[in-house]
Amino acid sequence: MRRTDVLKKQVIRSPMVADPGGPFSQAVSVEAVRLTWVSGQVGLAPGDGGVVHGDMATQTRQVMENVKALLLAAGLTFDHVVKTTVFLVDLADLPIVNAEYGKFFGERQPARSTVAVAALPREGRIEVECVAAS
Repeated sequence: MRRTDVLKKQVIRSPMVADPGGPFSQAVSVEAVRLTWVSGQVGLAPGDGGVVHGDMATQTRQVMENVKALLLAAGLTFDHVVKTTVFLVDLADLPIVNAEYGKFFGERQPARSTVAVAALPREGRIEVECVAAS
């Protein structure tokens, strides 16, 4: 199933709220007919399912590629994503995560929460879940 219609997604900004300072929007509004929830993805490599080895940028790219594959399987793209939650073992990694994460979204970035956690499955350092609307 592939949907090619244009999502009516509107980025909401308010001068009464500080700029978030990252690759995400303060709020997002959509006229949705279908919502898709993508479960949290860690940096598991396709095939063997082991966590990719390498630096934080490498793990972040793999996480986002996993999210992308699930969106594509649902007939969606990152442009349909309206909300993400990023879980990090170390918030000091946030600048690296922002740089890689931001490459997957255009100007209409989704709303986002970032949460520090004690640990993640499979010893991952980052996990990302999202909600997409179409």
